[in-house]
Amino acid sequence: MNRRGMTLIELLIAVALVSLLSVGMLHSIRVGLGALEGVQRRVTDSRRALGAQRILELQLNSLLPLRANCIASGGAPGGPRALFAGEMNMMRFVTRYSLEGGMRGTPQIVELWAAPGERGQGVRLLMNEIPWRGAVGAAPFCGPPPVPGPMPPMVLQAPQPLPSTFVLADRIGATVFAYQERSRLAEPANAWLPRWGRDDAWPWAVRVEILPGPASSASAQPVGVTARLGVTKPPGDQYAY
Repeated sequence: MNRRGMTLIELLIAVALVSLLSVGMLHSIRVGLGALEGVQRRVTDSRRALGAQRILELQLNSLLPLRANCIASGGAPGGPRALFAGEMNMMRFVTRYSLEGGMRGTPQIVELWAAPGERGQGVRLLMNEIPWRGAVGAAPFCGPPPVPGPMPPMVLQAPQPLPSTFVLADRIGATVFAYQERSRLAEPANAWLPRWGRDDAWPWAVRVEILPGPASSASAQPVGVTARLGVTKPPGDQYAY
C-alpha cells in the first residue's frame, strides 16, 4: 500500500510561509498601535488646549479692576496703582474665577507667563494663582514707577514658579499676549499692542495666542483666546466687588 507524505522541502516551505505571515501580521499590528497612539496623543493635546482656552476665557471675562496700594522707597506711601501688567510674554491681573473655587471662589491674582519646557522641548504656559488680600496686601507686587504720574502703570517682578504652579500648556511653540485699546467713534478700531503701557485706562480686549510646537503635526492650528474685558471704570475709581 502506497502512503503519500510531506517531503522535507515541502515542510520547510510551509514553515517559511507561516513565518512570513506571522511577521506581516506583527508589522501590521505594530503600525496600527502606533497610529492609535498618535491619534490618542493628538486627542489629549486637543483636550488640553481646549481646557486651557476655557480657563483663560473665564479668567479674563471675570477680571476685576482692582488697585494695589504701593509703597515708595523709604516706606512712604506710593499711591494706588492699577493691578494689571501686560507684556508680550507675561500678564498679571486680578480675577474672580479660580481653578479651585470656580466663579464662587475668592478673587485671585493670576500670573501667566511663558517659560522654557523641560529638557529644552518647546515652551510652557505657566500660571500662578495668589489669593487677593486687599489693596494693602497687594503692595509687594508693586515695582518702581517708570514715569511720574497720578497713577503710573504697574512694573512688576517676573513671576516665579511655585509648588502650586499650574501648567496650562506644554511643548508648545510660543505664547503671545496682545492688548487692544478702546476705539473712539471718530477713529477706526485700534491695532493690537504687544505691551499695555497706559495708566489711564484698562485694555478693551486681551488676546492670548498659543502657537503649536515643532513636534506638532503640520495641520495643527494655533489656539487663540480673545476676551473682551468689559471694564468701564477708569483705573482711578475705587471698585467694590
